[in-house]
Amino acid sequence: MANITIGDDPRAGGSRELLRLAAPLILSSSFFTIQITVDRLMLSRQNSEAVGAAMSAAMIYWTPLALLYFTAMYTSTFVAQYVGAGRKERVGAAVWQGIYFSLIAGLGFLLLIPLLKPLIALTNHAPEVQRLEVQYLFCLCFATLPFLLVQTTNAFFSGRGDTWRVLLTDGTGAIVAVILCYAWINGHWGFPAKGIVGAGWALVCGNWAAVAVGMSMLMMPKFRKEFNTMAGWRFDPKLFRRMMRYGLPNGLQYGLEALAFTIFMILVGRMGTPQLSATSIAFTINAAALIPMLGLGQAVSVLVGQRLGQNRPEIAAKTARRGVGWCLLYTAIVATVFVAFPGLLAEQFADPDSSRWARIAPLIPMLLKFVAVYCMFESVSLILSSALRGAGDTRFVSAVTLVFSWLIMVVPTLLLWRTGGLTVVWSLATAYVTLLSLVFIWRFRQGKWKSMRVIETAPKLDDIEPAQSEDRRHEKAEYDVPVAE
Repeated sequence: MANITIGDDPRAGGSRELLRLAAPLILSSSFFTIQITVDRLMLSRQNSEAVGAAMSAAMIYWTPLALLYFTAMYTSTFVAQYVGAGRKERVGAAVWQGIYFSLIAGLGFLLLIPLLKPLIALTNHAPEVQRLEVQYLFCLCFATLPFLLVQTTNAFFSGRGDTWRVLLTDGTGAIVAVILCYAWINGHWGFPAKGIVGAGWALVCGNWAAVAVGMSMLMMPKFRKEFNTMAGWRFDPKLFRRMMRYGLPNGLQYGLEALAFTIFMILVGRMGTPQLSATSIAFTINAAALIPMLGLGQAVSVLVGQRLGQNRPEIAAKTARRGVGWCLLYTAIVATVFVAFPGLLAEQFADPDSSRWARIAPLIPMLLKFVAVYCMFESVSLILSSALRGAGDTRFVSAVTLVFSWLIMVVPTLLLWRTGGLTVVWSLATAYVTLLSLVFIWRFRQGKWKSMRVIETAPKLDDIEPAQSEDRRHEKAEYDVPVAE
């Protein structure tokens, strides 16, 4: 499982190289998709309120988690650029700074538990939905620490191009979670039926299983020797600050977008439980189709980071363009399925209570038409934002997300949800995704990202005294590389 780097190969940056790296990441994302879909399908066998509560609670949870999750994941960009620059001795230190961040953030997340009930009360959802949301969120709070640790260990493998190990880690976690969902949601193998609570604890256990696999591989002797995965355990204030300087804006982009869609879901929920359930089902179907492309986006980000570490921005641009092409092809097929077979997709989430389902089912085909439109633009946004983040252009991506999500989607939805109805608010969400993708196209074509780096300049040999030990050479590094503005 060697890492993927380039030399003078004329095929560098082409589809074959990209897909070879992306395939395990796509499969890994697909495991997560299967886990979410199975979770929702099992809950739908109980009632539609459980599905709606699980989706809305997950989005509320995702709002603070996204900031932390994608900050931890940004460790992969540091790993990629260090590997591309031939500075393998710095990789272990970068991973450990990510682990320290994950420990602090994961334990700190538990402080939100006392706030769950008052937070959910602000949604003004139906009492039964609120009760289920609180139960699910309580479990998810305990999933945060292992979730972040998994992303940090995965960053070591994905940043080097060793993506099959990412698949092994995530696949283990997903399989454990799905098995436990089957046992705990509806009650099998002698376990009591715990419903949404069972789904939450299954996710926690699956994440810890993934942590065990990832950490055991990270500490393998060959990685300790080549990448200092053990020797680099010391806290490095300069490197940690640098990772936060670029990683936090990266996480902020997703956190802001999650906040916008959480407010969107809350407002839809105030329209009524059928509207909330239909929207939750539509988002779940969309996620099942689009989440695998997160793996392609991650591959683009890693390859862009490696190319820039090698000072090959032209190859990085070629990789990004190939990524956009493949993602568009995939989402075009998916969009066609959404339009052609909406009833078949919706029936998989049918509520056992036929009277409730009769109010939900007619809404889903209409919503899937919106999904079919915006997923095409979302695919472009996904790949190009991944390329920009791989370069270190995280501040721009976050700023645009903040401005567009509030001006185009959140504020108009706040003003129109009472009078406009479901069609209007979904039109606003579609407009947001569309315009965001157009801005990322402009930023990518502008080309400023090509001169950006997140890692420090390598120390010059002439500036290092012969008596200095190898493990202190990095302390002479100059932190004056181009800043992503």
